Amino acid sequence: MNQIALVVCDIAGTTVADDGHVVRAFQAALRPHGIALDESALRPWRGAAKHEVLRSFIEQGFGSHAPENAARVQAAAAEFRSRLQQSFRESGVHPIAGAPETFAWLREHGIKIALTTGFDRQLTGIILAKLGWDERLLAAVVCSEEVAQGRPAPFMIFRAMELAGVRDVRRVMTVGDTVLDLEAGVNAGVAGVVGVLSGAQGLEQLGKSSHTHLIASIAELPELLARLPRPH
Repeated sequence: MNQIALVVCDIAGTTVADDGHVVRAFQAALRPHGIALDESALRPWRGAAKHEVLRSFIEQGFGSHAPENAARVQAAAAEFRSRLQQSFRESGVHPIAGAPETFAWLREHGIKIALTTGFDRQLTGIILAKLGWDERLLAAVVCSEEVAQGRPAPFMIFRAMELAGVRDVRRVMTVGDTVLDLEAGVNAGVAGVVGVLSGAQGLEQLGKSSHTHLIASIAELPELLARLPRPH
């Protein structure tokens, strides 16, 4: 077995199926403020802290120093959360195909699992509770609101390492479906930066960003890890 001790995964699009819920929630959150978005406008922001995405579009719409911006962002964030919760109630929360099996394989091989996300803690808690993913499975769960900066800054990865008790970035691999996921892994200096093609951004986008591996989905991660050279 290779030297990887911790795999840090994104949530939406990487380990949990998105099914367009996030885009529709952003659109619903910004619509009351007269801001209409299509998916292409949101695509570069996928993987970012959701609060920061809302703030950016509101500042673009009203100017960065508009006096009501803080209230607008707060209202939009509440609507975003409400819409996603409604989607989860109506459609359920489903893992990406192969994610549970990959998690089981990682645990069998003594590799810890952490999740990082641009969702806030409340939404993240709802998602994980519906999936039954708890501390028995996960060594760490880190939300962007809990660190100084979200992706592409590496701080969520570093916090996950701290919580998991892994000190060496050479023993860490990150897995994500967005350019920001890959950039965060590169900025953290981890051994493996893996892009998956199961989520928000495809081969055209991810292929242009620095990475060590691109795979179809997290289902292929065990095979990838098994192929890595053994430490000397």
